[in-house]
Amino acid sequence: MIFGLFRKKNNNQAIVERQYSTLTAAARMPEFYETMNVPDTVMGRFEMLSLVMILFFRRTRASGTSGQEIAQEIVDAFFQDIDYSIRELGIGDNSVPKRMKKLAGMFYGRLEAYSKAMDAGNGEELATALSRNIHPKTEAPADMSALSGWMFKAEAALSGQSEDQIATGSATLPEAV
Repeated sequence: MIFGLFRKKNNNQAIVERQYSTLTAAARMPEFYETMNVPDTVMGRFEMLSLVMILFFRRTRASGTSGQEIAQEIVDAFFQDIDYSIRELGIGDNSVPKRMKKLAGMFYGRLEAYSKAMDAGNGEELATALSRNIHPKTEAPADMSALSGWMFKAEAALSGQSEDQIATGSATLPEAV
């Protein structure tokens, strides 16, 4: 009971859970895996979830304090989810921190590369970065132009959503068609 006094209270928990659920559902849209050259593997799903988190993170960087706070809590939930998934895959407790550090580095590297291309409005550069990250071991680059186009469409859709939608965890992403 006394330890509860020192625990940080998350007043945004319901909002974060609702928004994180919406974002993970968006990352699991079958079209990404069926028509946009994303492999339906553990790493392919990590790539899509990272991509969706990056889009949401980019939208909330211009939000007020509550939107940025919620965004940080959602990124925290994302990394907690990854930690849980790694453990569920049977990775030993001693290896989890090392893998988490590697995955966090991958995430922030992608954030930088995708943001650079998106800020420049360069779909070709974004498609190249996506191919390099999503298909790292293939010699011929995979065509990621459809996914690149969806990212620009999704960013525009997120930009058009109100601060109230962000603050209440009601932001949505467009279909992947």
